[in-house]
Amino acid sequence: MFSCRKKRNVFYSRSEFVFDPVKWTRMQMDEDFLKLSKMFNAMTSVVRVPSLDPKYKIAVLASKQDHCLVDLLHGWQDGRLPVHITAIISNHNRGPNTHVMRFLERHRIPYHFLHTTNENKREGEILDLVQDTDFLVLARYMQILSGNFLSTYGKDIINIHHGLLPSFKGGNPSKQAFDYGVKLIGATSHFVIEELDAGPIIEQMVERVSHRDNLRSFVQKSEDVEKQCLAKAIKSYCELRVLPYEQNKTVVF
Repeated sequence: MFSCRKKRNVFYSRSEFVFDPVKWTRMQMDEDFLKLSKMFNAMTSVVRVPSLDPKYKIAVLASKQDHCLVDLLHGWQDGRLPVHITAIISNHNRGPNTHVMRFLERHRIPYHFLHTTNENKREGEILDLVQDTDFLVLARYMQILSGNFLSTYGKDIINIHHGLLPSFKGGNPSKQAFDYGVKLIGATSHFVIEELDAGPIIEQMVERVSHRDNLRSFVQKSEDVEKQCLAKAIKSYCELRVLPYEQNKTVVF
């Protein structure tokens, strides 16, 4: 599969193959791909070689809403997502008898409650907790991460947002869309950058609504599509199908 922009003469491709690590070393692979790049006068060649059964270490940041967090936990438990969840970090203190906390205790996944304020987002403590992760997931984490946090962490962060960005940015997007009377709702999963809800988009999904929906059914449909969209974006990312390009775009193979 490929994506080509004629204006800039850019070609993107993705190939999967299996090789014998004894006969073909990583150094040889780099050399061979460099020769191939030069043959086609390519400026860059990116080679990523995961293990045969990769498990990406992630931490999940969440606030009060549980739907995306619960879906990720079940996806991890069922083996649908190739991740190892190292910690859940939240600015909401969940009770010990909630479904989430019982699940985490049963599977020995640490839960870190960090009370945040406008003056103290506890970002230093979060950074200490996520040092060894491969990437972060914001599962409806209702806090804005600072540019200093993003640059210090230095790895990808995947967020989920209701609606089709750039519409309905900021807080309570479901209520915004319901009040606006939309007939088509959706969810957008994107990389986090310093500008709010403006990072490169990984996945988008849609769902129809109508005048028959009240706010409750509207929110339920919104949450369902958010869960699906976030899970698909994470799966695509882990399978090395997502290639950022230009300033705010992605090729998703």
